[in-house]
Amino acid sequence: MPDNIRFYKLSEEFGEFSNFALYPIEIDGKKWKTSEHYYQAMKSFDISEQDAIMQAETPKDAANKGRDPNRNLRPDWDEVKNDVMRKAIFAKFSQHEYLKKLLLSTGDKIIIEHSKKDAYWGNGGDDNGKNMLGKILMETRDRLR
Repeated sequence: MPDNIRFYKLSEEFGEFSNFALYPIEIDGKKWKTSEHYYQAMKSFDISEQDAIMQAETPKDAANKGRDPNRNLRPDWDEVKNDVMRKAIFAKFSQHEYLKKLLLSTGDKIIIEHSKKDAYWGNGGDDNGKNMLGKILMETRDRLR
């Protein structure tokens, strides 16, 4: 294994770490098609907006709906988004034994979402991004140990 784990595309090694990976999660009594569906839905307090995202056919559709500038973004989103992601990621990796084993198999390696499109959740493609998704995956790995 390399010194660090880089993931982004679903079709590549560790693609399961992507929020677009098709692993349903259950949180607060609701079933979500993917962690992306849950994350995007939580951007709003509006139940009808959450339900519309929950019903989105694909994670990409859920992301597009969640990023719609016309939706009612909750006023505290910047303060809570990391915790929402933590909740989604923990649900995903604790509810699927295969994913739990895969995450634990990374040992103490640094996990990086290698995304040129995202310098917050990913590394920005040049390792200058925050890599918050990678950090949350490593936190989750520690928690699952």
